[in-house]
Amino acid sequence: MKNNKTLSKLNSYIAGNRKYLVLVIISALLANIFMLVAPYISGRAIDFIKGENNVDFPMVAKFIGILFAVYVLNALFTWGMTVFTNALSNHSIEKMRKDAFGKISKLPLKFFDGHSHGDIISRLTNDIDAVSEGLLQGITQLFSGIVTVVGSLVLMFLLDWRITLCVIVITIICIFVSKAIATNSGKMFRLQAQTIGELNGYVSETVGNLKVVKAFGYEDKSSEVFGEINARLYDCGQKAQFYSSLVNPTTRYINNLAYISVGVLGGLAALAGHLSVGIISSFLIYATQFARPINDMTSILTQLQSAQAAAARIFALGEIEPETPDEDRPEIEVKNGEVTFKDVDFSYNKDKELIKDLNIVAKPGQRVAIVGPTGAGKTTIVNLLMNFYGVDNGTIFVDGQSIDSVQRDSLRKNFGMVLQDTWLFAGTVKENIAYGKEGATDEEIINAAKAASAHGFIKRLPNGYDTMITEDGGNLSSGQKQLLTIARAMLSDPKILILDEATSNVDTMTEQRIQKAFLKMMEGRTSFIIAHRLSTIREADLILVMDKGRIIEQGTHNELLAKNGFYTKLYNS
Repeated sequence: MKNNKTLSKLNSYIAGNRKYLVLVIISALLANIFMLVAPYISGRAIDFIKGENNVDFPMVAKFIGILFAVYVLNALFTWGMTVFTNALSNHSIEKMRKDAFGKISKLPLKFFDGHSHGDIISRLTNDIDAVSEGLLQGITQLFSGIVTVVGSLVLMFLLDWRITLCVIVITIICIFVSKAIATNSGKMFRLQAQTIGELNGYVSETVGNLKVVKAFGYEDKSSEVFGEINARLYDCGQKAQFYSSLVNPTTRYINNLAYISVGVLGGLAALAGHLSVGIISSFLIYATQFARPINDMTSILTQLQSAQAAAARIFALGEIEPETPDEDRPEIEVKNGEVTFKDVDFSYNKDKELIKDLNIVAKPGQRVAIVGPTGAGKTTIVNLLMNFYGVDNGTIFVDGQSIDSVQRDSLRKNFGMVLQDTWLFAGTVKENIAYGKEGATDEEIINAAKAASAHGFIKRLPNGYDTMITEDGGNLSSGQKQLLTIARAMLSDPKILILDEATSNVDTMTEQRIQKAFLKMMEGRTSFIIAHRLSTIREADLILVMDKGRIIEQGTHNELLAKNGFYTKLYNS
């Protein structure tokens, strides 16, 4: 049932390119018709060779000329079939990859919490490549095989129905044997695709955090874990290839029995005068053509099964519940930046409550700092405010409007975020800063960089703002990467600012420059500051102290110190 659903979705992508599909069908049909005509013509030519001194050379030459033209046409339409099949496959895969990436971008964050990045990347790369390879061969083989089998069967029946029945019986045995082997190999290929995703996830995770691995001397243990996953991949790969390797030789052996039967029965018919030598020759070729598609099908069956397993992983993304559609909701226009959390409850896991009965009021332009130990729920508040996750109970308001009643994109455009984990993409410095505002001018980009104290180091780069940054900013220091993300946020000119551990990766001197820039940036904007380093939030208008998902203290820095409570312990620790 699941396989049928996967095939149905694959067919929907193929059917979406009807022009190429029709051209594939026409070219494949004509190529196979000419291929089916050829054995009959060669048989007729042989029948005009009756003995050493009894050869009708004009007729033989005539049929050889016709045969030459037939093979030329067959080659021409076979080439056309390949070209159109490639076009059909490439267009289908392009749309499939686009749909898969679009689906991923609409999935809620909780999906990514439960899946490694490597597994997701594997679905968009390895799995789609496997489907592409399967489609490239599968479509042509399937249609051509059907035409060849049906055409050869009809022509064999016209030549001699008794020998044809013998060929059919042996072929049926061949099909059942192939199916039995394919069932086992299919299971292994599905397991192989799953294990490849797991391996990619582990490699991505390890390489991305190699400094941490080395710092803790975890190289040997990391290699052990990799070796264990790799061993499982080897095991299922070996089993899949073992079963699949049985298919081709087994079917060829059975089909050789068919050729022997045709030869023996045809020879007896020729001695009895029922068939000519030319007809027997044609029959042997037709028997070969009849069996070849079945042999070809079984030889690529492993690839088709691999493609089907890969397609199932891709289409599984479509079955995951996306974020609730919000196109019919109004857009939000934030003017003041007032934020209110009213009786908010939330948990990532229903069995473990994280935030309970949370109430916060951030007035327009107010700087609100949120502090607390790890796991207190500080970053979760940001996730809820951005509507990355929906609350279990309660309501969050921005300028008096519930964030659940407005379009998410319009809400998020009003926020500027600077996070502890920087994200830069492969491109120029200018392009990375401009990510904060579509259509930004060079002047705006430079002003944002100056405000973020990034202009100085940018000018010292080899090509200034046109310097290429490697993936994830690998050719920049942690502090430089953070400054660029700050410049990006400043360029977006947000109504509400979120700083989540924003200065944790910079040195003290750089932190001081950034703090000055932040103070200027926060003027007139509602700002949320999340930090473990309490020295960064002294100037906040309101400090919320959280523990176990609840606000246990609130006030200014001096007010909280005067209470000599939980905040004082955090500050002095």
